[in-house]
Amino acid sequence: MDGILFSIFRTIISFMILILVTLVIGKHINSHKTHFSFALSITIGSLIANMGFNTHLDFTEILGSFISLFTLYYILLLMTSHSRTLRQWLSGCPTVIIEKGKVLEDNMKKIKFTLDDLNQHLREKGVFDISEVDYALLEVSGELSIKKKDQFQNVTKLDLQLPTHTSNSLPVELIMDGRIIDKNLTPLYSKDWLDKELRTRGLALREIYYAVISSNDSLFIDKVQDHLHYPTDIE
Repeated sequence: MDGILFSIFRTIISFMILILVTLVIGKHINSHKTHFSFALSITIGSLIANMGFNTHLDFTEILGSFISLFTLYYILLLMTSHSRTLRQWLSGCPTVIIEKGKVLEDNMKKIKFTLDDLNQHLREKGVFDISEVDYALLEVSGELSIKKKDQFQNVTKLDLQLPTHTSNSLPVELIMDGRIIDKNLTPLYSKDWLDKELRTRGLALREIYYAVISSNDSLFIDKVQDHLHYPTDIE
């Protein structure tokens, strides 16, 4: 029984340590955008697992290894932020796969990237005809970035000389789960303004599941009860 309680205690402590670390470098780890961050995430996962469950290993020794790894990564993070050469050495560089519409076979051979791989990545980008591609680069993360030839690029409002509406703000969430998000209220979108909008629609606060000011400055409201006779239920 003491062994089970000790294992539970180690697991809780390990999880709390992991949460604290991810608050500091979580965005770098979760993105897995480089070989460096990918290797770090695997090593951290292994250390945390041993800290939590492997009672045959001394907890303080594994904790010391974990802190050393975190310190090393953080130091390298600071160093790479000031050195592009070091960033390239640790993280690698993208590889050009297609240049000016021509497939670069030698570059593909260097990274063991086949034509099947290339076609799959292109299809995932919505490109089913390789002749549409002007440039393609395989990023360090494994994602393929493409630039289509001019005649195959999407038409923009600027191309058609259409008037554009520019929004200077992101969507602002005002209500979630029937509760007002006070920190998002502004002089323009105040509580009084929100109450007036709800009264105009004949709604009470408890009836609102979600309310947000969209990027086009309109108020979107979703009610708790949507009154759909046969709502789609797919998990």
